Amino acid sequence: MNIVLLSGGSGKRLWPLSNDIRSKQFIKIFKGADGDYESMLQRVYRQIRTVDAVAPITVATSKTQVSAICNQLGDNVSISVEPCRRDTFPAIVLAICYLHDVLKISAEEAVVICPVDPYVENEYFAALQELSKLAEQEETGLVLLGITPTYPSEKYGYILPETDADVSKVNTFKEKPDAQAAAEYISNGALWNGGVFACKLKYVLQKAHELLDFTDYYDLYAKYET
Repeated sequence: MNIVLLSGGSGKRLWPLSNDIRSKQFIKIFKGADGDYESMLQRVYRQIRTVDAVAPITVATSKTQVSAICNQLGDNVSISVEPCRRDTFPAIVLAICYLHDVLKISAEEAVVICPVDPYVENEYFAALQELSKLAEQEETGLVLLGITPTYPSEKYGYILPETDADVSKVNTFKEKPDAQAAAEYISNGALWNGGVFACKLKYVLQKAHELLDFTDYYDLYAKYET
């Protein structure tokens, strides 16, 4: 199970505790079993290792966060560094190209892409393993992890599946609605879109080459600012 953890944001939702210099995912706010405090990044990394001890993990981040990541995870951690901040899609494309062109991971292998800062139990990462297995199937393109809503939130996008089965094709997506619309979506079986998905590397590579003018990771890195 290849995993890309998206860690490029500044995490200002915990401002003033977090800011451009110290992002929220690096603040040690969780008490571990041994009594020591750990950050969001350290907690998620540890949980992945608990579920899959050998899973290749790459952190996609901005260059301003590299030292903090190495400080918390060690110098051997795999990092895809954005030369400047761009939106989520460019960061994902750069990370996938890094896996393929630098780490030499086959385009036929599956990768799970998820945020670095969820507060979840280990079952979440077991679900990511299942997501990866689904993505390995040849007929599958993109596989998303839908989250059962607990209230009509206006902060999340929604996935409307075709059926209520554990695995279903997606009917449509709805971006952050008002509470009334969200309640209607939920009554129709909608799930929260947590921004967690899996696919084969070649899926992202193909889409990227359709939309962007570049040859490989090194070329994309050089052109990233544009």
